[in-house]
Amino acid sequence: MSVSSVYPALEELLPRVSKPVQYIGSELGATVKEWDSTTVRWALMYPDAYEVGLPNQGVMILYEILNEIPDVLAERTYSVWPDLEELMREHGVPQFTVDAHRPVGAFDLLGVSFATELGYTNLLTALDLAGIPLHAEDRDDSHPLVIAGGHAAFNPEPIADFVDAAVLGDGEEAVIELTAIVRDHKHEGREALLERFAATGNVYVPRFYEAGYDQETGRLAGTTPNRAAAPEQVSKRTTMDLDQWPYPRKPLVPLAESVHERMSVEIFRGCTRGCRFCQAGMITRPVRERSLQGIGEMVDNGLKHSGFEEVGLLSLSSADHSEIGDLAKQLADRYEGTNTGLSLPSTRVDAFNIDLANELTRNGRRSGLTFAPEGGSERIRKVINKTVSEEDLIRTVSAAYAQGWRQVKLYFMCGLPTETDEDVLQIAEMARNVIRAGREAAGRKDIRCTISIGGFVPKPHTPFQWAAQCDPDIVDARLKKLRTEVNADRSLGRSIGMRYHDGKPSLIEGLLSRGDRRVGAVIEAVWREGGRFDGWHEYFSYERWMRCGDEALRPHGVDVAFFTTRERAEDEVLPWDHLDSGLDKQWLWDDWCDALDEQEQDDCRWTPCFDCGVCPSMGTEIEMGPTGRTLLPITPV
Repeated sequence: MSVSSVYPALEELLPRVSKPVQYIGSELGATVKEWDSTTVRWALMYPDAYEVGLPNQGVMILYEILNEIPDVLAERTYSVWPDLEELMREHGVPQFTVDAHRPVGAFDLLGVSFATELGYTNLLTALDLAGIPLHAEDRDDSHPLVIAGGHAAFNPEPIADFVDAAVLGDGEEAVIELTAIVRDHKHEGREALLERFAATGNVYVPRFYEAGYDQETGRLAGTTPNRAAAPEQVSKRTTMDLDQWPYPRKPLVPLAESVHERMSVEIFRGCTRGCRFCQAGMITRPVRERSLQGIGEMVDNGLKHSGFEEVGLLSLSSADHSEIGDLAKQLADRYEGTNTGLSLPSTRVDAFNIDLANELTRNGRRSGLTFAPEGGSERIRKVINKTVSEEDLIRTVSAAYAQGWRQVKLYFMCGLPTETDEDVLQIAEMARNVIRAGREAAGRKDIRCTISIGGFVPKPHTPFQWAAQCDPDIVDARLKKLRTEVNADRSLGRSIGMRYHDGKPSLIEGLLSRGDRRVGAVIEAVWREGGRFDGWHEYFSYERWMRCGDEALRPHGVDVAFFTTRERAEDEVLPWDHLDSGLDKQWLWDDWCDALDEQEQDDCRWTPCFDCGVCPSMGTEIEMGPTGRTLLPITPV
């Protein structure tokens, strides 16, 4: 039966909230279908504010793929700010989609994409507003199936109580498969659907598994299936041949200000650089490049349908595309004179060159350059396998300053394994050397270097998954010393900006990242005490998380430190061991040992295979150029 829009009731509330335009929908590129003309209905959620969620490529891709299927409907929903949440509760308005303002609780599936674990409390808010029971075991056939995805789904154990299933890996083919199962077997009920999901081998259904714990140590003893449909290990999905998936074809254009005002094209997926801290680089292997032709067609279609004036060429390390130089030049040639700019969001120092930078900025605004050394000292960069020397950095920024650039931003982390105060203080010396080199190269003093520092969080499926997380007090003390060191030389310090986050949010992210099912009680307790938008400093409360953590974990004989600042042993069972990212656990352990020995690992794109396990276990292989082909010249619209 038809489902009515809640907009008449919502509209009366909008004049009373901040940024009401984010709730009205009707964006360029949006799709609205008739409810009765479809068989399977998805609500897709990014659990953060509209301004952060709308540009998310993952949600945008799945939204378009699903809506291309004639009998399938997909709409989007985002987290509502606390001011609207209060009014919605007062006036009985449920969680709604922004496309047709239909109640989320009426859909067949609610797909939630988690880029960060700090969105978990926002999921609970959405479920509660939608009238969906928080706990999966309390839902019946009248409620949507709640499906988690995104990078955080590679360890969904902390939210195991709240989701019906989690999809590991790439979503393009996975959502089509799940849609077909629901279309053909909806009449069988949610339990049967979940069994069919589990039988695919790529969908994890938490309640089909039992987690056992060692009563003496509090450690996880194992996670094992409790029914025949559930496999011993759930494997990730890997979408090969990205040219066959040229999404989004029609990018969504936000009505309200968003964090990225540009059209984005993913030029390749995966990374084999082997940075030991980087979960995204590990879980998205192998590298799969789009061809120049495929990228060119996506850029052309996207610009025609959106009107954006900037194109972001996205990946984990975009300058590593085997044909990046040709791509940048040919795109710059194609759009010369059209005010269409090209950008690489972040670039490795050892993959960057001035010719590339000049092509990227030929038709657009010349902004600052951004690099990510990650560690201040040569020693710590060996530990994290960030194979960038300070000499490489100075040579690159000197060339940039000589060519007219005036700003460079450098990203670092604090709290890395084996880190000392001296490792962090060397960030200041590196920044001073950048300013000195820049002044000499440019022949002037009006140049800037900004150092931006975040707290390190050990992540599952990385060599650092066994590492002890650094205590926030130590992180904050080191950052305070670094600030003093930066300001010690006033003549150079005035040209150095410093931005950093304190270590407390990172510790909570670490709790949620490497937690097991017992952490679900912490999340729920924090939410019931008002926890919302934990990724926003104005809403995050470290005291609330620690208080709820102590109370919820005490009955289990563990505490927050058990999941964060404690180093794991080689033989310890990890909460995500039954979730297969393709990486061999022994290879990860060996790489962890190499990190402690300050031994670097090569990039397997350019060297023989070093047996991480992905290609043989997933039946995949690296896909990259060069193809030797060129982009066709066109007249842009």
